[in-house]
Amino acid sequence: MIHTQQKTEKTLRIIPLGGLGEVGRNMMVLEYDKEIIIIDVGIGFPDEDMPGVDFIIPNPKYLEGKQKQIRGIIFTHGHFDHVGALPYLINQLGNPVIYTAPLTRGMIMKRHEDFQNMPKLKIVDVKDGEEVMLGRNFRAEFIHVNHTIPDDMAVVIKTPIGNLFHTSDYKFDEKPVNDKPAQIERLREIGKDGILLMTGDSTGVEKEGHSLSESVIQINLEEVVKNAKGRVIAATFSSLLTRIQQLIYIAEKLGRKVVIEGFSMRSNVEIAKQLGYMKIQKGTIISAEESEKLPLHKVLVLGTGAQGESRAFLMRVVTGEHRVLKIEKGDTLIFSSSVIPGNERAIQSLKDAIYRQGGRVFHYNMMDIHASGHGHREDLKQMIGLINPEFFMPVHGNYSMLVIHGDLAESLGIPRKNIVIAENGDVILAAKDRVFLSKEKVPANYIMVDGLGVGDVSEVVLRDRQVMSKDGMFVIITVIDSETGKVKGNPDIISRGFIYMKESQELLAQTRKKVKEIIAKTASGGQGKGFNWLYVRDNLRDRIGQFLYSKTKRRPMILPVVIEI
Repeated sequence: MIHTQQKTEKTLRIIPLGGLGEVGRNMMVLEYDKEIIIIDVGIGFPDEDMPGVDFIIPNPKYLEGKQKQIRGIIFTHGHFDHVGALPYLINQLGNPVIYTAPLTRGMIMKRHEDFQNMPKLKIVDVKDGEEVMLGRNFRAEFIHVNHTIPDDMAVVIKTPIGNLFHTSDYKFDEKPVNDKPAQIERLREIGKDGILLMTGDSTGVEKEGHSLSESVIQINLEEVVKNAKGRVIAATFSSLLTRIQQLIYIAEKLGRKVVIEGFSMRSNVEIAKQLGYMKIQKGTIISAEESEKLPLHKVLVLGTGAQGESRAFLMRVVTGEHRVLKIEKGDTLIFSSSVIPGNERAIQSLKDAIYRQGGRVFHYNMMDIHASGHGHREDLKQMIGLINPEFFMPVHGNYSMLVIHGDLAESLGIPRKNIVIAENGDVILAAKDRVFLSKEKVPANYIMVDGLGVGDVSEVVLRDRQVMSKDGMFVIITVIDSETGKVKGNPDIISRGFIYMKESQELLAQTRKKVKEIIAKTASGGQGKGFNWLYVRDNLRDRIGQFLYSKTKRRPMILPVVIEI
């Protein structure tokens, strides 16, 4: 159904800059009457076809020139896919006021310390049930929900055209660990008050039933640790504070000391402890060096690396690169995280290496020792039922997840015409009686972060890296007499990732001969000092590329270097 917007009618503009059609990189812009608020500014992780890229961040181009209109950034919780891009974009966003819960604030501030020459952040703490005014047109109410980290907040955005409900990442857990259950009655009241549009987390929509309670996970983890004859090494995400707290509880109960390895995990634990979100008995935490003096069955080690990351703590232990720890025969390894798509091979290689060194691995496919922080289908049904929105827009998930979540909402009675399936860069318009996709698009392409470089890895650079990672590079260095246009001596050739030069002498000889022929023909026997050597280089690259493909069926990157003397 096509709607025509009346010129006199003001609409709320909803613009996802990340998090739709992907998992991670969450960022959403709300704009009304020249005022803007932002929900989350997160990072995403690179695909396998992005060699060298550390992570990706949202594109802020739409907000250029609008910094003075931004009334604040709301952060729902402290996971990097929701807060991690802030240091890279804070200046471009005009350093607006930040509204978030105390633990999230602590994690944002700690990360901010790692970046030099950053402006001082302006952060307002918010708590469950609190309301804050952002400008003239936006009032935000924060509602506690459960996740794998404390202080996760759903948010009601009250605007002149109606109320929006943004779920954040969530699941329903009647018996959470080190947390309180979600405010079910308050969620029901919010629904009764009327919600024009609900934007709902879609990450777990393909999984049946309810997400497992953390109390079930703790029982199973305790069973594994209790039965372990030697040392226990548990790997999980550095920000999965619920799981870290569970393992510390278990270690204290069973008389084990705890070693925490990895800078990010130690930092997060220290922040949570200082703010009262983690309870750790005095003397529980020891150093890796101190653990070497204890019997193995008295030690539990916590660290990162369950995804097979090359520089994470667990990989360094397995490869013998850790300064103190190594895998001992009889060690029990716990992988307490689900596999991120694309990491399967790295994780399998890591498990194989552990078994070769005498360790044993427990992971979530063997028993319930990890629960997703994202609600499964029954959780999602429950949230839609409580909020009972007039319009529904799935967010946070691959495109198929968004469509399936939309189908789920329709099965619960929301009319198909009231369900918006959007993608990053879409502009969704909301009025008092309708919400619909406009034809407008804004830039939402990836901004890639590589080391200290932000956005300097373009599509062209990425394609070059892909070519080199697939077929390698082939450098031809040719010295040419600028008077005669003829090659002096033999061209030098450097091959990286294409052929092993010692075993390819015949191909190299043919290539050198071909180089001379191409230059001689291009230069037409010598054109003197006025000849266009840029044209020679381009012709050399194209013709040698064709020649090597005819011989090898591979396409390395050809880099001709022409030196005139």
